[in-house]
Amino acid sequence: MTAVLSEFDIIARYFQRPPKTALLGVGDDCALVKAPEGVALAISTDMLVEGVHFFPDVDPSSLGHKALAVNLSDLAAMGAEPRWATLALALPAAEPRWLEGFSRALFELAGRHQLELIGGDTTRGPLNICITVIGLSPPGLALRRDGARAGDDIWLSGRTGEAALAVAAKRGTLQLPAAELASCEQRLHWPQPRVALGLALRGVASGAIDVSDGLVQDAGHLCERSVLAAEVQLDLLPVAPAVAAAGDAGQQAMLAGGDDYELCFTAATSRRGRIEDLARTLELPLTRIGRMVEGSPGVRVLDASGATLSLGRRGFDHFRP
Repeated sequence: MTAVLSEFDIIARYFQRPPKTALLGVGDDCALVKAPEGVALAISTDMLVEGVHFFPDVDPSSLGHKALAVNLSDLAAMGAEPRWATLALALPAAEPRWLEGFSRALFELAGRHQLELIGGDTTRGPLNICITVIGLSPPGLALRRDGARAGDDIWLSGRTGEAALAVAAKRGTLQLPAAELASCEQRLHWPQPRVALGLALRGVASGAIDVSDGLVQDAGHLCERSVLAAEVQLDLLPVAPAVAAAGDAGQQAMLAGGDDYELCFTAATSRRGRIEDLARTLELPLTRIGRMVEGSPGVRVLDASGATLSLGRRGFDHFRP
């Protein structure tokens, strides 16, 4: 008969590691960390809930990766260097195979970004994952949503829309060819946080946000904080093959689908050459998709003729259909 894992067995077996930069890590009432003098702490929390953020049959390895990736994406959007994280985990049961896959992928991603898990909580309940990440940023170089200026270019890393199409395919509302479906599922389950880009944009970008709830909606938050309008050119947006094949549904996913974890950022026109150099150095497509303009905060998506597209849903909202 297999012994039942206790809460403390779970922590010790799957989540406890010797601290490297923390003064005190997992195993005490609190973790102890010391930030370098003159450096600000960037702190962000994200929660993933079964049935809301992921399907019940999701692979535990991809869930361990994604749970941390979405938090790292927030640090990337601030140009912050990842350093520490805490994990609060509610589990319906203590299943060793699930815990092994989840923790292994989480620590693999953490290791790539020199991030330490330093504490958290484990309890029994419906599957719920809440991670808090702590990063470091020189106060004057942090990327913020309120830094955009009229006339700035708007840039986008990577492409948007594929993850949303994977969700639609899973729900049975959209059919995709096998190759396109595989690409979309990879984007949904294994997002790559643009940490290196965020760090490289210090002193280059004027404003930034990560695209998690939909490009139009998230760019709108940047507009609100900078008290400016944005004009996005539809024909400039990078289009994935699956998005192109999906027609109108693909366009809606590209503009408002969510789960992309790319960076949308602004920069002065004089920075174009520098940003193009970054794209080559990082081997990451960076596309200029529009500009910031004076006007009431909000995003206008313009077609090739300059007409404003009429959009339905502009992004994901937990409390709106």
